[in-house]
Amino acid sequence: MEVTTLHIFGIPVDLIGFQGGIIVALLIGIVTAKLDIFFEKKVPEVIRLLVSPLLTTLVSSFLLFMIIGPVGRGLANGITAVLVWMTQHLGVIGYAAFSGVQQLIVITGLHHVFGAIESQLLVDTGRNFLNPLMSVAIIAQGGAVPGYLARNMKDAKAKELCIPSFISVLFGITEPALFGVNLRYRYPLIGGCIGGAIGGAVVYFTDLAALGFGTTVVPGIALADPAHNGYVNYIIAHVIALAAGFLFAFILGIGFDRKKTSDAAANTTAGNGKHSAQIPSETAGSQKIAETNASAGAVQTGQDVLPEEIGAFTSGEFIGIEKVKDPTFAQKILGDGVAIVPSEGKIYAPCDASVEMVMDTKHAVGLRTAAGNGILIHVGIDTVNLQGKYFDVHVTDGQSIRKGDLIMDFDKDKIAVIAK
Repeated sequence: MEVTTLHIFGIPVDLIGFQGGIIVALLIGIVTAKLDIFFEKKVPEVIRLLVSPLLTTLVSSFLLFMIIGPVGRGLANGITAVLVWMTQHLGVIGYAAFSGVQQLIVITGLHHVFGAIESQLLVDTGRNFLNPLMSVAIIAQGGAVPGYLARNMKDAKAKELCIPSFISVLFGITEPALFGVNLRYRYPLIGGCIGGAIGGAVVYFTDLAALGFGTTVVPGIALADPAHNGYVNYIIAHVIALAAGFLFAFILGIGFDRKKTSDAAANTTAGNGKHSAQIPSETAGSQKIAETNASAGAVQTGQDVLPEEIGAFTSGEFIGIEKVKDPTFAQKILGDGVAIVPSEGKIYAPCDASVEMVMDTKHAVGLRTAAGNGILIHVGIDTVNLQGKYFDVHVTDGQSIRKGDLIMDFDKDKIAVIAK
């Protein structure tokens, strides 16, 4: 197929699409984010709203077609080429490695390349050994789903996720299982990869192959090469991969739950100062202060968050966020959260996290926890108007912080007076 070539500043650029893969998307996402931060700092505020997004889009688009796209596409092709080479030259190790990581390739979107490789194998040899390898990788990830469910039978949400996801896997569709369960809870994904590797070894030792491509798992049995008891071996390989995925996900879940329990216990006893997880239960606080600018609210953003222990970010009187005299927080427009009428002018890290954002006006800090949850710590109401006055922030963008680290100081009394 002839590829159209454009010349940008005299440099030839092939017009080849980047759809179907995530590597290019990740690279351009990172670059665009960095460019946005750069231009937000460099462009004068009077023209920032118009010029900064325009420059970010223009420069990132240029880099996408000139550098990031070709590099990402080359990286994708290189990864798939290495995997296929391993299956052809490393025997059982290559087969096991391919089926072990094949579903990780699905997550990146690179699996679309395999169709062309499979068709070439059929033209050259009449047999397609990649199809059963991908099929056992799929069923192994499917086995990890009931492995997770077996440890969470009392969780109604787990049943809602796992049962339809597993049914989809039987017909070769793994995305619901991968993104809905395995990748989300991590250890089922690892268990599925181990099960896939074991299934790949079975495929190698039984010389299992397909006479076509395009379908896998239950429908895929129709494509199995009947030579050397191919249909029987197809069933055996899939049962073993399914069982291995289930077993390893279940076993890894035991260790994961123990670690989570021990971490939770450590978090419960870790803090013993004013900024520990014990929030003072004083009820004789000044409601006037809570209604003005001396309240501090921590707002958690995102719909589906992973459970983790979050401590208090300051000492004082705990109140429901619905009582904050600001509709943005009270109506939970930014997400659910809590509010504390502070008894001191200090904000501490409520958990181990990285700093994602420090507002120029210093009144708010955005954090990203180890489990991936987003937290916004906002001090006061309408304190953006103070333009940083009476605030002293001790952290910077990208900094890693530990639970209990001091994030900022603020003059609680002066803020309250100005707000009256």
